[in-house]
Formats: sequence, structure tokens, C-alpha cells
Amino acid sequence: MGGRLHGGPSRSQVRAAEGPEVLAVGRRDRFFIVITTFNRAGYLSDLLDSIAVLDPAPEALVVVDNASTDTTAAVIGAAQDRLGALPRPIALHHHALASNVGGAGGFSAGVERALAEGAQWMWLMDDDVTAVPGAIGAFGPWMDKYDALVGRRYDTSGEPFFWQHNFSSFLGLHLPVRGDVFAHSNEFSTNVGCFEGMLVHRDAVASVGLPDPRFFITWDDAIYGWLIALKRPVMYVNEFVLHKVRAQRSVDLLIRHLNDSSDLSRFYVMRNRGLVAQYLRANGCYNPVGFALGTALTAAKELVRLVFVEKTLHGTGKLWAGWRASRPILADKQWQPMPELDL
Repeated sequence: MGGRLHGGPSRSQVRAAEGPEVLAVGRRDRFFIVITTFNRAGYLSDLLDSIAVLDPAPEALVVVDNASTDTTAAVIGAAQDRLGALPRPIALHHHALASNVGGAGGFSAGVERALAEGAQWMWLMDDDVTAVPGAIGAFGPWMDKYDALVGRRYDTSGEPFFWQHNFSSFLGLHLPVRGDVFAHSNEFSTNVGCFEGMLVHRDAVASVGLPDPRFFITWDDAIYGWLIALKRPVMYVNEFVLHKVRAQRSVDLLIRHLNDSSDLSRFYVMRNRGLVAQYLRANGCYNPVGFALGTALTAAKELVRLVFVEKTLHGTGKLWAGWRASRPILADKQWQPMPELDL
């Protein structure tokens, strides 16, 4: 296996004019992968296998186990032994949670743990993907310039997965961008994130705080990318770094694909509109008329998903329940965003 990703000698030792020996950290050093998993031991095993052959390799992994009840713990234990026995060992930190706090809570805990372990870069991903062998090296040139990156993904059939959006603060909604965003450049400036492969530097995390666990699932990554983009560039780059491995039903809407969902997601996609509104308010971007329109468009998209992808109307009650649950959040005068971090 090749060396770790670095711009010069990794962790070269330097001596201060007066004082103890310290370690110099290069721009590309201390690369961690942060995975959130829940009851998908089979998918997780495949992902960890793909990480074992990454070249360059990460320094460490943090696997957040959202109180799984399947064989996830055994899979993580076996991977710890395997990764630790590599010629260049990769540390695997098993971060077990007492309860399922959703993807949002998992990534919040995972980023916090990675920072505590000394991470400089954190590549965030769900458990139902696998890594492209040269992915970390592919990120390298952009890591020298930016603090927040999203790479491209292959879908389950090996074709490019559509992901190119911009967040409209007027609507409180991320909208697909038409056309080939890489027609004239290998980088596309966006203002949303995606926790299925977003790479963030500790400086970006410090500026906006940890991912907000109050989202539980959905909207958390979009808002996190938007918050970062208010302070520094977020770049979607023309490098394929992940494979999606979980097959989903979908419908082609020409501009984008719409995948199947779940009642849990339907509830939270509407409930979390309250959190989206609060973040807009906190940053002076909330327009009640535009936001109401964005909420209506969100509900309409979910109805289209039900009818054309899942071919049912069962689930509309979850949309209504989620919208009702969003109202107290939106009306909360004491609400505060996640605090910045002093790193």
C-alpha cells in the first residue's frame, strides 16, 4: 500500500528555537473518515473492505454505531483487527451510542470524536456506499485550496449519480442546477452539503460548529453546507470518490432523479422545516413568504415521490404530522444555532 496523503514529509519533526520538539502538520495530513451506521452490518462490512485498500490511506476512521441491534459490533471489531494489521495501520475508533440519534446526531458525534482524536480532515459518509480506491488522492489538489468539498458518486449501475444543487435562501430549499456543471471547469461552487461524501477541514467545522443533531435525519447536511458557504467556498469537484451500493426505486424527472423514501423521512423532511427557518433567521435570510412557498414545494415534491415512485398515497399523513411538528420549532423564541468551536 502506498503512503498516506501528504504535500511534503508527513508529520516531519521540527524544533522550536526554544522549547520541546513538536510535530509539523501538513495541509493534507490527519485525514479521518467518519461513518454513521445503523443496522446495516452487510453494507458496513463492504464499506470497511473498500477503505482497507484505499491508496493513499486515511490515518483513522471513526465509526459511529447508532445503537445497532444486528452484527454491526462484530463487523467493526473484525475491521479493527484487519485495519490495524496493515503495513501502514489505520486506527478504527468504534464510537458506540446508547440510542439511535439519527444520521444528524451520528455525524455530530462522529465529527466531535474525530476532532478529539486530532483529525484535520473529516470525510463524512453513510454506511451504504463504498470508496473508490484512489479517492483520497483525487481530493488532494482541492484540499490545498478549499476547506469543504463534495466529490462525485457512481450510482448502483455504475453511472454518474445526479447531485448538483444550490440553496435558495428565499425558499429555504436547495434546487437542482441544470446542465453539465463541469463543462468548463472541474470544480463547481455550490452552497449545500451532502453527508454521503462531504469532506470538511477542521477550520470549516470550527466556524459553524458541529452538525446539528436536532435534525435527526434530512436537511442536516444541506444546511451544514449552506452555513459553511456563508463563510468560505464549498466546492463540488469532478472526481468520482464513492459508489452507491443500496438499490432504490427512482423516477427520472429530466432535471433530476427522485428516489423512494420512508415514512420516517417524510415526517422529518417537513418537521425540520422549522429548523431550516430558524437557521435562516439566525443568519438574517428568513423571508416568510418565500419560506412558505418553499415549504409548499417541499410537500409537493414528496407527494410526487409517493405517487410516481412509490405508487401510493399512504404516507401523506406523515407529511401533515411533520408540518404540524415544525410549527413549535419555528415559533420558539429561545432557539439558538449550534455554537462555533474554539479549536
